[in-house]
Amino acid sequence: MYSRQWIVFSLIRVGTFAAALAILLLLGINVFVAAIGAAVIGFCVSYIFLRKQREAVSSSIGHLRDNKDRDRDNELENEALDRFEEPR
Repeated sequence: MYSRQWIVFSLIRVGTFAAALAILLLLGINVFVAAIGAAVIGFCVSYIFLRKQREAVSSSIGHLRDNKDRDRDNELENEALDRFEEPR
């Protein structure tokens, strides 16, 4: 579920950048300037029109960070690190 949100959001952003870059290059603008312009256009379009997708990706990041289901391997590694940590 979460990977689909990331993929859709990333593909829309890359597609927006590519479309803007192609249009700017067809207008005969310098490649470097066109790339910067396409990045700015892609950012603006993403910021204005992709709020729903951006919030979905943001909530998936929050969910992954707050995930309380730790496996036993992580717990054992943390215990071992705590045991060998030098006192300050």
